Amino acid sequence: MRTRVIRTFLTSGFLLLAAALLVLDLYAAQSDPSLWHPLLVISGIILLLGGILAYLFVRSFSRQTAELRSYAEHLLDPLASIELLPAGDDDLGDLARSLQRMAPRIRELVDTLKLENARREAILASMVEGVLAVDKDLRVTFCNNSFARAVGARIPVHAGMPLLELVRDPELREIMTNVLTSGERTEHRLTLPAAADHTFEILAGPLAGPSTRGALAILHDVTELERLERVRKDFVANVSHELRTPLTAIRGYAETLLSGALQDQQYNRKFVEIIEAQATRLSNIASDLLTLSELESNGGAVPQPQTVSVRSVLESALRTVESTARVRGVRMHCGPIDDVTVLGSELRLEQVLINLLDNAVKFNRQNGEVWLEARVVDGSARIAIRDTGIGIPSEDLPRVFERFYRVDKARSREMGGTGLGLSIVRHVVEQMHGSIQVESRLGEGSEFIITLPAVA
Repeated sequence: MRTRVIRTFLTSGFLLLAAALLVLDLYAAQSDPSLWHPLLVISGIILLLGGILAYLFVRSFSRQTAELRSYAEHLLDPLASIELLPAGDDDLGDLARSLQRMAPRIRELVDTLKLENARREAILASMVEGVLAVDKDLRVTFCNNSFARAVGARIPVHAGMPLLELVRDPELREIMTNVLTSGERTEHRLTLPAAADHTFEILAGPLAGPSTRGALAILHDVTELERLERVRKDFVANVSHELRTPLTAIRGYAETLLSGALQDQQYNRKFVEIIEAQATRLSNIASDLLTLSELESNGGAVPQPQTVSVRSVLESALRTVESTARVRGVRMHCGPIDDVTVLGSELRLEQVLINLLDNAVKFNRQNGEVWLEARVVDGSARIAIRDTGIGIPSEDLPRVFERFYRVDKARSREMGGTGLGLSIVRHVVEQMHGSIQVESRLGEGSEFIITLPAVA
């Protein structure tokens, strides 16, 4: 680096060297020994001054370069912004002033990068989807908590961990390896035992950086989507089956009548009654399906909720099923019924109670009994319907509220049930922000308990 200081030093050095050479030349030319000693002294003084000047220059230059190096090394420290560099009138001074001018811009750029990096880390860490990034050597560069939980790893996962230590599933490791090898994006669906056999949709692709490459994988939990897909397929199959049975009967008996049985006075009325019963069953299925569709399309919100008297609704439901109970020889008993009000739809709540009471009567034994009570418990209305019927097997209890699920399929169809009643009951109760539970023992009867928020 050619600075003005260096030029000054070189000029002074050349002058001192020229003076020393001149003295030595005079020393060599003198034949008088008495003049040698003064010339040697003068030469020594000149060389000493040159050495002192060189030392001072090197010391000053080293100090300035050391200050510049220290400033550059601590450029991003907060205290560096108030540290002032020596600004001499030379090239080193110009360099120092340039560094001081650029320091705020460099700090601002670094702070912006840190903020963006922190935002990205926060977004990725809070994602429900699992996110994993690895480098070309299959070492983890980023892994959020969702991914760690999915693969059963300890949280937090530190950068630099080999993928083999993090992921135990060989299929997932193979996917990441293939992405690094081929450099192509891929999608797979796999089940991870470490995540309680949840099913994940994995999207993996190459991750190219300015100086290195890697791979990025995103895990999306599709377990619930798969369950809903199975429910949809089962629902379509069940609807088709439920509709096929009465339609087959209607068609069969209609063809029988048209084939000549219409003139048969002994059986023609019976055939028409069967057709009417099956048509009624079809109508009930369609009506219940429309009710379910309406309940589910409301998104869980009760339109224009009103205060409903539980006692009034219970009395109306009892009157509706009273005749059926009398025909079947089932005795109805009313326990304590508190005068409590709830928020919701009176028509829907009455439909719920009629469904439950009708089931308690139809699936009861001869001379059986049904108990009904409504109490206020911890600020909630608790409605209980208990019977002495055939009961429900323990393995069927978790599924009794599913659409078209029947414990006793033959008897349920014989009683004219559609298999949708309890599903409607559950939807209505949930829309009213309540809950329903069932307790039952096979051969001993069942008890359905509805809990609804009471209105003060």
